[in-house]
Amino acid sequence: MHLQETPQLNPVMEPLSWMLGTWLSDPPGDGTFPTMKPFQYLEEVHISHVGQPMLNFSFNAFHPDTRKPMHRECGFIRLKPDTNKVAFISAQNTGLVEVEEGEVNGQELSIASHSIARISFAKKPHVEQITRKFRLNSDGKLEQTVSMATTTQPMTQHLHITYKKVTP
Repeated sequence: MHLQETPQLNPVMEPLSWMLGTWLSDPPGDGTFPTMKPFQYLEEVHISHVGQPMLNFSFNAFHPDTRKPMHRECGFIRLKPDTNKVAFISAQNTGLVEVEEGEVNGQELSIASHSIARISFAKKPHVEQITRKFRLNSDGKLEQTVSMATTTQPMTQHLHITYKKVTP
């Protein structure tokens, strides 16, 4: 079986091509939430494609001092053809699976949870809503902001991180 080296980006995905690459947090990301101590984290992000009309992603967070693995998630980003409508499908090591939907406008992607499922023994309080914003800033860095609401807390910013591109 021959695996194709670098397929062409599916033209449907052109509006999200600014997200492609391997990105490393620079500086470390900040996490806050009313029910937890503020924390910092390092994260490596891979956003790639195999020529299909979607992007593949993985987010791998690490403790800034010990380098121990923390949060991990992977999934797909799909664009509804001929629109700016985006779906973000994510499976997380915390036992959460979610679909977020929203829009891409230029070099900014704003999405909000459409459905969330969780394993039966997921820790409480349960996440009930998530919103994310990705944007490519004027320095060519990728920024991600994540907000969430749980069964005990209203929508609050949870994570903010800036990534520097390390490979195309």
